[in-house]
This record gives sequence, C-alpha cells and structure tokens, in this order.
Amino acid sequence: MDQLLAMRAFRVVVEAQGFSAAAERLDTTHSSVSRQLKQLEVSLGVQLLNRTTRRFTLTAAGARYYQASVDILDRVDAAAQAMASENQQATGLLRVSAPLAIGTLELANWLPSFQSRYPDIQLDLSCSDQFVDLIADGFDVALRISGQLADTTLVARSLTESDIVLVASPAYLARRGLPQSAGQLAEHELLAFAGASEPAEWVLTPEQGAPIRVASRSRLKTDAITALYAAALAGAGIAAFTRHTVQTDLKHGHLIQVLPGYTLGSRHYYALYPQTRYVAPKVRAFVDHMAEHYRGQ
Repeated sequence: MDQLLAMRAFRVVVEAQGFSAAAERLDTTHSSVSRQLKQLEVSLGVQLLNRTTRRFTLTAAGARYYQASVDILDRVDAAAQAMASENQQATGLLRVSAPLAIGTLELANWLPSFQSRYPDIQLDLSCSDQFVDLIADGFDVALRISGQLADTTLVARSLTESDIVLVASPAYLARRGLPQSAGQLAEHELLAFAGASEPAEWVLTPEQGAPIRVASRSRLKTDAITALYAAALAGAGIAAFTRHTVQTDLKHGHLIQVLPGYTLGSRHYYALYPQTRYVAPKVRAFVDHMAEHYRGQ
C-alpha cells in the first residue's frame, strides 16, 4: 500500500463528503477509493470512518488523522512545488572553485554580466591554483586551465582554448628594448610561473620553422599567477600568460606582446561538475554563461 496515496484518498473522501465524489476528483473508481481506505485502516489499526449505506461520519481517531493528513500532505505538496520551481529557475547558493587567473585577473570580464543575468544566484567563489575534490569539498563547479585534461569521472565541458603569449610593460621595454628574436630573450629579465605542471624552459614555436627552447632562468619565480601579473605590470620583466588573461591589458596598452610571431603553446579552459541525471539550473546557468563569455572573446 502507498500510504501517502491512501492518505490523500482519505482526505479527499472527507472533503468531498463521499466516496463517489472523491473517486471523480481523483480520476479513479469508487471501489479503488474504498479499497485504499480499508487498507489504510488495517495499516493504522483503527477505524477512521463510521459508514452507513448513504453517508459516513468520522470517528474520533479519524478526525485526528484527518487533521494530521492535511498537515502532512500540504507539506509534501509545498516541498514538491519548491523543488519544481528550483528545477526551473537558476537560484540559490553556487560554490565555484576557480584558478586565480579566472577568479581574480579575469573577474571583471565575466562577473558583472553573470550577476546581472542571474540575480537570484549567490556565488561563493574560491580562488586557488590548487586542484580541489569537488565532491569531498562541496563545490558545485570547478573551472580549470590546463593542457589536455586527465581522465576524470566528472563532466568536463570545454569552454575555450587560449594561446600563451609573452608580454611586458611599456616601461620595461622602454628601459631594456623590445626583443626582435627568441635568442635575445637571454638578455632580458624573465618572470617565471612556478606551477607544478610548468616546464623548466619556454618552448617558443614560430609561425614557420622549428621550436626554440629558452631556459627559464629568471630573477623572479612565483607560484601565484597574480604575483606574476603584478610583477609584469610593474615593469619587472617579460612573462608568459594565456591571451585571455591579458587581453584587456593588451587592448589598453598596459602590457605589450613580445615576439608576436611566436607562441608558447596553448591552454584549455574547462568547467567540471559531477555527473548526474539532473544538472541543477544554477550549475547549468553558470557553465553556459562562462561558455558564452569565452565564445564572445
């Protein structure tokens, strides 16, 4: 016996004041409603209704059970409506793990439009270049910048691919000169990112010809992309970033691309989230927004 279904049938019988009227409201038969009521009484071990051939009355136990049924069923219906509404609207707390480049340096390019578009989402943004365990750490989405993504049980949606470029500030280039070839980098101050997956040398690939390897001997090495970015803006030397990270600075002349005929490869931008049959609207909204943001660049 489905107790909630039987409880609902009992409530409708009482409110419709009859089995036939209740059966019509429930789109079922008189006998089905009667059978559900009998099974409910057997399950509860009490008599809920005093029946006669033409009418019924509630027993004392039936009156109490009716009140309890109304409370329970109203709560169940309210919960179902809330879930249905949540499944249709992007709302609630969204916990996102993002690398520092996206969560700080690129923040102004995507956050204002996201907040304007989804005012009912409360964003909890954790910025770190350390990988997190989405499930164990309670994140809804993680953004990643990497080479080829390792095998994962998570859904991995590719957002964009960005080439890696060399940049320096106008002040630095005015002081030290603009390199005209990859070989001249040895004469310059190089700023290195000390990420766990970063190579010990730069491999510059020209538009035509063989790659050139440049040892990343430098006066500054840091494991924080934000520190590397600040050092480059401050005129400390030449650094490598994904184009997405520095495109605003390149546009406004705060940084200048060095050796534009070369690339240091590329990085993929991914959105990762747990595999599930029902992706929460807030998760889908954020991932779609980030994908649209990068497509527009």
